[in-house]
Amino acid sequence: MIMAALNPFDIRQALLAKHAQHVVLIHFPIALFMAGAAFDFLAHWTKRPTFAAAAYYNLAAAALFTVPVIATGLLAWQLQLEGQKLEGILLEHLVLGIASGVLICLMWWFHVRARRAGIDRIPELRLATEAAVGVVVAATAHLGGFLSGVNLPG
Repeated sequence: MIMAALNPFDIRQALLAKHAQHVVLIHFPIALFMAGAAFDFLAHWTKRPTFAAAAYYNLAAAALFTVPVIATGLLAWQLQLEGQKLEGILLEHLVLGIASGVLICLMWWFHVRARRAGIDRIPELRLATEAAVGVVVAATAHLGGFLSGVNLPG
């Protein structure tokens, strides 16, 4: 399958490309999750509740954005590849992408439960879990870079 090159200055061509929405949207949950985790670490080290609040809202936005990102990824698979069986990097990216989305939502849920229970102290286990989720998100993004042509071997 040969893909035609996109003109980066043609807005219509970029917005109507069969995979463009996923490529654009994916940056939001990645950045929001990483910022939320960073704020959580800062809240733990500085004991400032404003950092904890910033972590909560960043993770909430990241969890919210995972829904359209996963939907557009599945849609790109159906439109771009006509639903053919996935294998190799595409399959790995799909599995890690869904896992990343679920883990991001799980981290937000941990924050929701902690806020409802009135827990001020951030458990070290949650920080370790956020770091592990960050590794899964980074691996997913790395594979996506290969699929988009940003990360080329060699």
